[in-house]
Amino acid sequence: MKKIGLFYSFNTNKTAKNAEKIKKAFASSAEIESVNVEEVDEENFLAYDNLILGVPTWFDGELPNYWDEFMPAIEDLKLKGKTVALFGLGDQVGYPENFVDAIGLLAIALEERGAKIIGLTSPEGYKYEQSRALRDGKFLGLALDIENQAGLSNERIEAWVEQLKKEFK
Repeated sequence: MKKIGLFYSFNTNKTAKNAEKIKKAFASSAEIESVNVEEVDEENFLAYDNLILGVPTWFDGELPNYWDEFMPAIEDLKLKGKTVALFGLGDQVGYPENFVDAIGLLAIALEERGAKIIGLTSPEGYKYEQSRALRDGKFLGLALDIENQAGLSNERIEAWVEQLKKEFK
C-alpha cells in the first residue's frame, strides 16, 4: 500500500483525537503521515496518491474555515489518480438537517477534479433528517457523532479502517 496522507486540523481536539485513532488502527499495515490542513499547500496535498481527510461540519452544514480557505486551491487541482477517504464529525441531534454535510461538500469538490472517493459507509444506526454526505444510500465516508454516539466511535473507526485497507492500493 502506498503512503497515506492524513489531513486534519491539529488544533481541533475531537477531529485530531479521531484522526489519531484512525492512524493507530492501521498499525503497521500502512505508512501514514499526519498533515496539518491549516498549513497545507497544493504541493503537500499532491504529494500523496492516497489521502484520508478529516472534516467536522460547522454551524448549519458548513466547512470549517481552514478547509474553506483551501477550497480555491482544490478547485485548481487535477486529482486524477488520487484515492481519497473522508471522515467527518457531526451532531445528528443538534443539527439533524445537515448531519456531516462537510463530508459531502469535500467529496463533491474532489470528485469533480478526478479523485476517487472510497470508504463509503452505511447510515444505519444514525438518526438525522438529511445529509449532503449521503449518496445512493451510503455516506461518502465515515460519519462520527461524538456528541451523541461517542461510545460507537472506536468500533466504527476499526471497521472503517479494515475496509480502507482493502480499498486503498
